[in-house]
Amino acid sequence: MNGAAYVFSIVAARLLIPGEFGVVTALLSVLQMGVVASLGLQAAAARRIAIAPTEREANVGIVLRSTTSAALAVGASVAVTAPLLTQLLHLESIWPVLLCAATLIPLTAMGGFVGIAQGSERWFVVTAIALANGFGRLIGGAVALMIEPSVISGMIGVALGAWAPVIVGVVAVGIRRSGGHSRKPLIWEAVAGTHTLFAFYVLSNLDALIARNQLHAHQAGLYAAGLILGKAALMAPSFVGVLLYPRLAQDDTPSSRRLAIGLVAAIGLFATAATALLPRVALLLAGGSQYDEVASQLWLFTLAGSVWAVVQVIVLDSLARRRSGVALFTWLAVAALPLIAVGLNVGLVGLVSTVAGVGAALAVVLMVTDRHR
Repeated sequence: MNGAAYVFSIVAARLLIPGEFGVVTALLSVLQMGVVASLGLQAAAARRIAIAPTEREANVGIVLRSTTSAALAVGASVAVTAPLLTQLLHLESIWPVLLCAATLIPLTAMGGFVGIAQGSERWFVVTAIALANGFGRLIGGAVALMIEPSVISGMIGVALGAWAPVIVGVVAVGIRRSGGHSRKPLIWEAVAGTHTLFAFYVLSNLDALIARNQLHAHQAGLYAAGLILGKAALMAPSFVGVLLYPRLAQDDTPSSRRLAIGLVAAIGLFATAATALLPRVALLLAGGSQYDEVASQLWLFTLAGSVWAVVQVIVLDSLARRRSGVALFTWLAVAALPLIAVGLNVGLVGLVSTVAGVGAALAVVLMVTDRHR
Protein backbone atom coordinates (compact mmCIF):
# COMPACT_ATOMS: atom_id res chain seq x y z
CA MET A 1 0.00 0.00 0.00
CA ASN A 2 2.68 2.46 1.01
CA GLY A 3 4.77 1.53 -2.02
CA ALA A 4 1.86 2.26 -4.35
CA ALA A 5 1.20 5.59 -2.63
CA TYR A 6 4.88 6.41 -2.99
CA VAL A 7 4.84 5.56 -6.71
CA PHE A 8 1.88 7.91 -7.17
CA SER A 9 3.94 10.73 -5.65
CA ILE A 10 6.74 9.91 -8.08
CA VAL A 11 4.32 9.94 -11.03
CA ALA A 12 2.86 13.27 -9.91
CA ALA A 13 6.36 14.75 -9.44
CA ARG A 14 7.29 13.80 -13.01
CA LEU A 15 4.04 14.84 -14.71
CA LEU A 16 3.51 18.14 -12.90
CA ILE A 17 5.72 21.22 -12.70
CA PRO A 18 7.27 21.81 -9.24
CA GLY A 19 4.76 24.52 -8.34
CA GLU A 20 1.71 22.32 -9.05
CA PHE A 21 3.37 19.31 -7.45
CA GLY A 22 3.77 21.40 -4.30
CA VAL A 23 0.00 22.00 -4.34
CA VAL A 24 -0.73 18.27 -4.74
CA THR A 25 1.64 17.47 -1.87
CA ALA A 26 -0.15 19.98 0.36
CA LEU A 27 -3.53 18.45 -0.58
CA LEU A 28 -2.24 14.95 0.16
CA SER A 29 -1.16 16.28 3.56
CA VAL A 30 -4.75 17.47 4.11
CA LEU A 31 -5.91 13.93 3.28
CA GLN A 32 -3.34 12.51 5.66
CA MET A 33 -4.66 14.69 8.46
CA GLY A 34 -8.29 14.00 7.56
CA VAL A 35 -7.83 10.23 7.48
CA VAL A 36 -7.17 10.18 11.24
CA ALA A 37 -10.88 9.59 11.85
CA SER A 38 -10.52 6.39 9.84
CA LEU A 39 -7.48 5.42 11.89
CA GLY A 40 -9.23 6.27 15.16
CA LEU A 41 -12.18 4.09 14.18
CA GLN A 42 -9.79 1.35 13.10
CA ALA A 43 -7.84 1.47 16.38
CA ALA A 44 -10.98 1.39 18.54
CA ALA A 45 -12.52 -1.45 16.53
CA ALA A 46 -9.32 -3.52 16.49
CA ARG A 47 -8.72 -3.12 20.24
CA ARG A 48 -12.32 -3.92 21.19
CA ILE A 49 -12.42 -7.05 18.99
CA ALA A 50 -8.95 -8.23 20.07
CA ILE A 51 -9.63 -8.10 23.83
CA ALA A 52 -13.16 -9.59 23.67
CA PRO A 53 -13.13 -12.53 21.24
CA THR A 54 -16.34 -13.98 22.72
CA GLU A 55 -18.27 -10.82 21.79
CA ARG A 56 -16.80 -10.52 18.30
CA GLU A 57 -20.04 -10.70 16.32
CA ALA A 58 -21.75 -8.04 18.40
CA ASN A 59 -18.73 -5.74 18.18
CA VAL A 60 -18.47 -6.22 14.42
CA GLY A 61 -22.08 -5.10 14.05
CA ILE A 62 -21.45 -2.05 16.23
CA VAL A 63 -18.42 -1.07 14.14
CA LEU A 64 -20.33 -1.38 10.88
CA ARG A 65 -23.20 0.75 12.22
CA SER A 66 -20.74 3.45 13.24
CA THR A 67 -18.80 3.46 9.98
CA THR A 68 -21.32 5.18 7.71
CA SER A 69 -22.12 8.03 10.10
CA ALA A 70 -18.42 8.62 10.78
CA ALA A 71 -17.59 8.74 7.06
CA LEU A 72 -20.31 11.25 6.26
CA ALA A 73 -19.39 13.42 9.26
CA VAL A 74 -15.74 13.63 8.22
CA GLY A 75 -16.56 14.47 4.61
CA ALA A 76 -19.00 17.18 5.67
CA SER A 77 -16.52 18.67 8.16
CA VAL A 78 -13.79 19.09 5.53
CA ALA A 79 -16.29 20.50 3.03
CA VAL A 80 -17.38 23.15 5.55
CA THR A 81 -13.76 24.22 6.12
CA ALA A 82 -12.99 24.26 2.37
CA PRO A 83 -12.98 28.10 2.04
CA LEU A 84 -10.49 28.43 4.90
CA LEU A 85 -8.22 25.67 3.58
CA THR A 86 -8.34 27.21 0.10
CA GLN A 87 -6.96 30.46 1.49
CA LEU A 88 -4.43 28.73 3.72
CA LEU A 89 -3.01 26.76 0.79
CA HIS A 90 -3.14 29.74 -1.58
CA LEU A 91 -5.28 27.85 -4.08
CA GLU A 92 -7.00 29.51 -7.01
CA SER A 93 -10.13 27.34 -6.67
CA ILE A 94 -12.09 25.67 -3.89
CA TRP A 95 -12.58 22.48 -5.93
CA PRO A 96 -9.34 20.69 -4.92
CA VAL A 97 -10.34 20.91 -1.23
CA LEU A 98 -13.89 19.75 -1.98
CA LEU A 99 -12.36 16.77 -3.78
CA CYS A 100 -10.37 16.06 -0.61
CA ALA A 101 -13.67 16.05 1.31
CA ALA A 102 -15.17 13.59 -1.18
CA THR A 103 -12.09 11.36 -0.93
CA LEU A 104 -12.27 11.22 2.86
CA ILE A 105 -15.75 9.67 2.86
CA PRO A 106 -14.61 6.26 1.53
CA LEU A 107 -11.24 6.51 3.30
CA THR A 108 -13.00 6.92 6.66
CA ALA A 109 -15.35 4.03 5.91
CA MET A 110 -12.30 1.90 5.13
CA GLY A 111 -11.13 2.25 8.75
CA GLY A 112 -14.07 0.27 10.09
CA PHE A 113 -13.41 -2.68 7.79
CA VAL A 114 -9.66 -2.70 8.49
CA GLY A 115 -10.27 -2.52 12.25
CA ILE A 116 -12.55 -5.55 12.14
CA ALA A 117 -10.01 -7.57 10.16
CA GLN A 118 -7.05 -6.39 12.26
CA GLY A 119 -8.71 -7.15 15.61
CA SER A 120 -9.67 -10.59 14.31
CA GLU A 121 -6.12 -11.05 12.95
CA ARG A 122 -7.51 -11.79 9.49
CA TRP A 123 -4.32 -10.63 7.81
CA PHE A 124 -5.38 -11.66 4.31
CA VAL A 125 -8.33 -9.26 4.52
CA VAL A 126 -6.12 -6.51 5.97
CA THR A 127 -3.71 -7.06 3.08
CA ALA A 128 -6.45 -6.99 0.45
CA ILE A 129 -7.95 -3.74 1.76
CA ALA A 130 -4.52 -2.12 2.10
CA LEU A 131 -3.51 -3.05 -1.45
CA ALA A 132 -6.84 -1.79 -2.79
CA ASN A 133 -6.23 1.51 -1.01
CA GLY A 134 -2.69 1.96 -2.35
CA PHE A 135 -3.35 0.83 -5.89
CA GLY A 136 -6.69 2.61 -6.03
CA ARG A 137 -4.85 5.89 -5.46
CA LEU A 138 -2.01 4.96 -7.81
CA ILE A 139 -4.14 3.79 -10.74
CA GLY A 140 -6.90 6.38 -10.35
CA GLY A 141 -4.53 9.30 -9.80
CA ALA A 142 -1.93 8.30 -12.39
CA VAL A 143 -4.48 7.67 -15.14
CA ALA A 144 -6.16 11.01 -14.41
CA LEU A 145 -2.81 12.84 -14.54
CA MET A 146 -1.90 11.17 -17.83
CA ILE A 147 -5.24 12.28 -19.29
CA GLU A 148 -4.86 15.83 -17.97
CA PRO A 149 -1.72 16.79 -15.96
CA SER A 150 -3.33 19.20 -13.51
CA VAL A 151 -4.12 19.42 -9.81
CA ILE A 152 -7.88 19.04 -10.31
CA SER A 153 -7.50 16.01 -12.58
CA GLY A 154 -5.13 14.26 -10.19
CA MET A 155 -7.42 14.78 -7.20
CA ILE A 156 -10.45 13.48 -9.15
CA GLY A 157 -8.52 10.28 -9.85
CA VAL A 158 -7.51 9.97 -6.19
CA ALA A 159 -11.15 10.45 -5.10
CA LEU A 160 -12.40 7.73 -7.44
CA GLY A 161 -9.62 5.32 -6.45
CA ALA A 162 -10.48 5.75 -2.75
CA TRP A 163 -13.62 3.61 -3.20
CA ALA A 164 -11.59 0.50 -4.08
CA PRO A 165 -10.78 -0.50 -0.44
CA VAL A 166 -14.41 0.02 0.59
CA ILE A 167 -15.59 -2.37 -2.11
CA VAL A 168 -13.05 -4.96 -0.96
CA GLY A 169 -14.09 -4.45 2.68
CA VAL A 170 -17.77 -4.96 1.94
CA VAL A 171 -17.04 -8.15 0.02
CA ALA A 172 -14.66 -9.56 2.66
CA VAL A 173 -16.42 -8.51 5.88
CA GLY A 174 -20.02 -8.12 4.76
CA ILE A 175 -22.77 -5.97 6.27
CA ARG A 176 -24.68 -7.03 9.37
CA ARG A 177 -26.76 -5.58 12.20
CA SER A 178 -25.39 -4.95 15.68
CA GLY A 179 -28.36 -6.52 17.45
CA GLY A 180 -29.31 -3.34 19.33
CA HIS A 181 -26.03 -2.97 21.23
CA SER A 182 -25.05 0.61 22.08
CA ARG A 183 -22.48 2.31 19.86
CA LYS A 184 -21.56 4.94 22.46
CA PRO A 185 -18.54 3.18 24.08
CA LEU A 186 -16.98 2.48 20.68
CA ILE A 187 -17.73 5.98 19.41
CA TRP A 188 -16.20 7.65 22.46
CA GLU A 189 -13.11 5.46 22.22
CA ALA A 190 -12.86 6.23 18.50
CA VAL A 191 -13.22 9.97 19.19
CA ALA A 192 -10.46 9.85 21.81
CA GLY A 193 -8.21 7.88 19.48
CA THR A 194 -9.02 10.22 16.60
CA HIS A 195 -8.05 13.21 18.73
CA THR A 196 -4.67 11.70 19.58
CA LEU A 197 -4.01 10.59 16.00
CA PHE A 198 -5.17 13.95 14.65
CA ALA A 199 -2.61 15.71 16.83
CA PHE A 200 0.10 13.39 15.49
CA TYR A 201 -0.88 13.77 11.83
CA VAL A 202 -1.19 17.53 12.13
CA LEU A 203 2.32 17.56 13.55
CA SER A 204 3.82 15.16 10.99
CA ASN A 205 2.23 17.01 8.05
CA LEU A 206 2.59 20.56 9.32
CA ASP A 207 5.92 21.13 7.60
CA ALA A 208 4.30 20.79 4.15
CA LEU A 209 1.96 23.65 5.03
CA ILE A 210 4.78 25.69 6.57
CA ALA A 211 6.89 25.18 3.44
CA ARG A 212 3.95 26.27 1.28
CA ASN A 213 3.73 29.57 3.21
CA GLN A 214 7.32 30.12 4.37
CA LEU A 215 9.32 29.21 1.25
CA HIS A 216 9.19 30.53 -2.30
CA ALA A 217 7.17 28.40 -4.75
CA HIS A 218 10.28 26.78 -6.26
CA GLN A 219 11.78 26.05 -2.83
CA ALA A 220 8.42 24.66 -1.67
CA GLY A 221 8.47 22.34 -4.71
CA LEU A 222 11.97 21.16 -3.77
CA TYR A 223 10.81 20.60 -0.21
CA ALA A 224 7.85 18.59 -1.55
CA ALA A 225 10.30 16.36 -3.45
CA GLY A 226 12.28 15.76 -0.26
CA LEU A 227 9.05 14.95 1.54
CA ILE A 228 8.56 11.99 -0.81
CA LEU A 229 11.45 10.27 0.96
CA GLY A 230 10.30 11.60 4.33
CA LYS A 231 6.85 10.10 3.88
CA ALA A 232 8.38 6.86 2.61
CA ALA A 233 10.50 6.64 5.77
CA LEU A 234 7.40 7.29 7.88
CA MET A 235 5.24 4.74 6.07
CA ALA A 236 7.78 1.97 5.44
CA PRO A 237 7.76 0.54 9.01
CA SER A 238 4.01 1.05 9.53
CA PHE A 239 3.49 -2.71 9.12
CA VAL A 240 5.11 -3.11 12.55
CA GLY A 241 2.29 -1.22 14.26
CA VAL A 242 -0.36 -3.03 12.23
CA LEU A 243 0.91 -6.51 13.10
CA LEU A 244 1.73 -5.82 16.74
CA TYR A 245 -1.37 -3.76 17.60
CA PRO A 246 -3.45 -6.70 18.92
CA ARG A 247 -0.43 -7.78 21.00
CA LEU A 248 0.02 -4.25 22.35
CA ALA A 249 -3.65 -4.22 23.39
CA GLN A 250 -3.35 -7.56 25.22
CA ASP A 251 0.12 -7.11 26.77
CA ASP A 252 0.41 -5.66 30.31
CA THR A 253 4.22 -5.50 30.13
CA PRO A 254 6.51 -3.09 28.20
CA SER A 255 8.10 -5.88 26.14
CA SER A 256 5.85 -5.53 23.08
CA ARG A 257 6.32 -1.74 23.11
CA ARG A 258 10.11 -2.11 23.23
CA LEU A 259 9.96 -4.60 20.37
CA ALA A 260 7.86 -2.25 18.22
CA ILE A 261 10.03 0.81 18.89
CA GLY A 262 13.23 -1.14 18.31
CA LEU A 263 12.09 -2.53 14.95
CA VAL A 264 10.89 0.87 13.70
CA ALA A 265 14.06 2.64 14.83
CA ALA A 266 16.28 0.04 13.15
CA ILE A 267 14.43 0.41 9.85
CA GLY A 268 14.76 4.20 10.08
CA LEU A 269 18.49 4.12 10.78
CA PHE A 270 19.07 1.82 7.83
CA ALA A 271 17.00 4.04 5.50
CA THR A 272 18.80 7.21 6.62
CA ALA A 273 22.24 5.66 6.16
CA ALA A 274 21.31 4.36 2.70
CA THR A 275 20.06 7.80 1.64
CA ALA A 276 23.21 9.50 2.90
CA LEU A 277 25.50 7.02 1.11
CA LEU A 278 23.52 6.95 -2.16
CA PRO A 279 22.08 10.47 -2.66
CA ARG A 280 21.92 10.17 -6.47
CA VAL A 281 19.87 6.98 -6.23
CA ALA A 282 17.68 8.65 -3.63
CA LEU A 283 17.18 11.59 -6.01
CA LEU A 284 15.74 9.23 -8.61
CA LEU A 285 13.23 8.11 -6.01
CA ALA A 286 12.43 11.71 -5.07
CA GLY A 287 11.36 12.98 -8.46
CA GLY A 288 14.40 13.04 -10.75
CA SER A 289 17.00 15.50 -11.96
CA GLN A 290 14.73 18.56 -11.88
CA TYR A 291 15.05 18.39 -8.07
CA ASP A 292 18.86 18.11 -8.15
CA GLU A 293 19.27 21.12 -5.82
CA VAL A 294 17.92 19.12 -2.88
CA ALA A 295 19.95 15.93 -3.45
CA SER A 296 22.52 16.55 -0.71
CA GLN A 297 19.80 17.18 1.89
CA LEU A 298 17.65 14.13 1.14
CA TRP A 299 19.09 12.16 4.07
CA LEU A 300 17.69 14.81 6.41
CA PHE A 301 14.19 14.18 5.08
CA THR A 302 14.64 10.44 5.57
CA LEU A 303 15.85 11.05 9.13
CA ALA A 304 12.87 13.28 9.90
CA GLY A 305 10.44 10.71 8.50
CA SER A 306 12.12 7.96 10.55
CA VAL A 307 11.74 10.03 13.72
CA TRP A 308 8.02 10.46 12.98
CA ALA A 309 7.75 6.69 12.51
CA VAL A 310 9.06 6.15 16.06
CA VAL A 311 6.62 8.72 17.43
CA GLN A 312 3.81 7.03 15.52
CA VAL A 313 4.41 3.61 17.07
CA ILE A 314 4.50 5.21 20.54
CA VAL A 315 1.14 6.84 19.80
CA LEU A 316 -0.30 3.50 18.63
CA ASP A 317 0.90 1.86 21.83
CA SER A 318 -0.91 4.52 23.88
CA LEU A 319 -4.14 3.82 21.98
CA ALA A 320 -3.82 0.06 22.39
CA ARG A 321 -3.31 0.43 26.15
CA ARG A 322 -5.82 3.32 26.59
CA ARG A 323 -3.20 5.64 28.08
CA SER A 324 -3.79 9.39 28.24
CA GLY A 325 -1.47 12.39 28.01
CA VAL A 326 0.03 11.69 24.58
CA ALA A 327 -2.28 14.14 22.80
CA LEU A 328 -1.32 16.98 25.14
CA PHE A 329 2.41 16.66 24.50
CA THR A 330 1.78 16.26 20.77
CA TRP A 331 -0.27 19.48 20.61
CA LEU A 332 2.54 21.28 22.45
CA ALA A 333 4.90 20.09 19.70
CA VAL A 334 2.39 21.31 17.08
CA ALA A 335 2.58 24.76 18.64
CA ALA A 336 6.38 24.67 18.93
CA LEU A 337 7.18 23.67 15.33
CA PRO A 338 5.79 26.74 13.51
CA LEU A 339 6.98 29.06 16.25
CA ILE A 340 10.54 27.84 15.80
CA ALA A 341 10.42 27.65 11.99
CA VAL A 342 8.78 31.03 11.45
CA GLY A 343 10.50 32.73 14.37
CA LEU A 344 13.94 31.78 13.09
CA ASN A 345 12.89 32.38 9.46
CA VAL A 346 14.41 29.06 8.46
CA GLY A 347 15.03 27.97 4.88
CA LEU A 348 14.66 24.53 3.36
CA VAL A 349 17.45 22.86 5.38
CA GLY A 350 16.46 24.70 8.54
CA LEU A 351 12.85 23.57 8.24
CA VAL A 352 13.58 19.86 7.81
CA SER A 353 16.18 20.03 10.62
CA THR A 354 13.62 21.68 12.89
CA VAL A 355 11.10 18.95 12.05
CA ALA A 356 13.58 16.21 12.96
CA GLY A 357 14.56 17.97 16.20
CA VAL A 358 10.99 18.56 17.39
CA GLY A 359 10.06 14.95 16.55
CA ALA A 360 13.04 13.54 18.46
CA ALA A 361 12.27 15.70 21.49
CA LEU A 362 8.64 14.54 21.47
CA ALA A 363 9.67 10.87 21.24
CA VAL A 364 11.96 11.24 24.25
CA VAL A 365 9.30 13.04 26.30
CA LEU A 366 6.66 10.40 25.53
CA MET A 367 8.98 7.51 26.40
CA VAL A 368 10.14 9.14 29.65
CA THR A 369 6.61 9.99 30.82
CA ASP A 370 5.37 6.53 29.95
CA ARG A 371 8.22 4.95 31.91
CA HIS A 372 7.34 7.02 34.99
CA ARG A 373 3.67 6.06 34.60
